[in-house]
Amino acid sequence: MNNAPANPSYLGAFFAITAFSLWGVFPIYFKSVSALPPFEVLSHRVLWSVVLLAILLVLTRRTKEIIIVFCNRKLLGLLTLSALLITLNWLVFIWAVSNNMVLQSSLGYFINPLVSVALGVVFLKERLRRWQMVAVLTALVGVGNLIFQSGSQPWIALTMAVSFGLYGLVRKVAEVRATVGLFVETLIVLPVALAYLIYVDVEGTGTFMRVSLNMDALLAFAGLMTATPLVLFALAAKRMRLGSLGFFQYIAPTGHFLLAVMVYDEPFSTAHAITFGFIWLALAIYSADSVREIRKQRRG
Repeated sequence: MNNAPANPSYLGAFFAITAFSLWGVFPIYFKSVSALPPFEVLSHRVLWSVVLLAILLVLTRRTKEIIIVFCNRKLLGLLTLSALLITLNWLVFIWAVSNNMVLQSSLGYFINPLVSVALGVVFLKERLRRWQMVAVLTALVGVGNLIFQSGSQPWIALTMAVSFGLYGLVRKVAEVRATVGLFVETLIVLPVALAYLIYVDVEGTGTFMRVSLNMDALLAFAGLMTATPLVLFALAAKRMRLGSLGFFQYIAPTGHFLLAVMVYDEPFSTAHAITFGFIWLALAIYSADSVREIRKQRRG
């Protein structure tokens, strides 16, 4: 019987694939609450994520680790930065889905792996092999084609790509357990979220407990839906090179892309088809090179 521990990179790949697959179907949820103001939806994401994670941390007896984070000024500073980055990313994404711009969010997450690769090289001194570089350039051509053909500055896509790329970098260098880190992040922005929810409730414009039980359940579900893939992503980031992690992120925008075109009837042009082809070609090149490298290491 083989009791050897699992290879961290394989385990990281499993976490990454699962996380990005879940993110890939997120537009379905946000379409269901698109009638609500984006900031109200965001505030419920924060609130219910805190509630869910607090219960999880109590059950797993991780509460002491929260105190340790708040006593570490450097770590708390990193998590404050990551909290601001992920909150910005959430808000822009919610707005995009509510305004029938799922293809824009798809483009943002297609660009994001390139941002992750660049950050890995610049800040973490990661190196790309020759065929990995070819894959990056191939993906860059595809994304560049879509940006060029759009005829306008894709601010939604760029904001989402940069904010999430930086979030991944910060979480990789922050020495904190995934669930604890995410709890602290959401706790940091909770006062603003609560203040807004209290305000709209007093004004009588809030949605929770005013529309229907189904809507209340959807808003509460935001905690589980939000926390699960982010925890998986943080676990993956601890076990993989940032550049490798970046390429798994194509799973999520592929889901968004297919939903936008096949379900929500957003326009699908020749430019989109060309870009999609280039990106999947890049994935094929990168994957083939990774398999070759693994086999080489095994023979060595």
